[in-house]
Amino acid sequence: MGMLKEFRELAMKGNIVDLAVAVIIGGAFGKIVTALTDTIIMPIISLVMGKGGVGELSVTIGKTVFPIGIFLQSVIDFILVAFVLFLIIKAMNRFMQKKADTPPPPAPPSEEIVLLREIRDALKR
Repeated sequence: MGMLKEFRELAMKGNIVDLAVAVIIGGAFGKIVTALTDTIIMPIISLVMGKGGVGELSVTIGKTVFPIGIFLQSVIDFILVAFVLFLIIKAMNRFMQKKADTPPPPAPPSEEIVLLREIRDALKR
């Protein structure tokens, strides 16, 4: 029973839950970028190349065919995902920098200062 309790404590730590959420969102984001690549970017490249698209590119050496188009399409997907994540992180860093640049509110005076001010005000009367 002790091992189950330790596992539950480990699984419920904030960092692990945050990491799990990030992995799930990252997977969904990857699907969005792949759909963008397949439906918009690759057809534009196909128009420019005049062929069926990057996915259909291949190199033939002798009787062996190397379908390099599939690899190139995966590389384009990766570059798009990396670029969009770079933009998101850059925006978050800029936001955090602005937040850090604002000065914190002044600390309240200590009890001694408050007491001395009360004494001063009482002596003025």
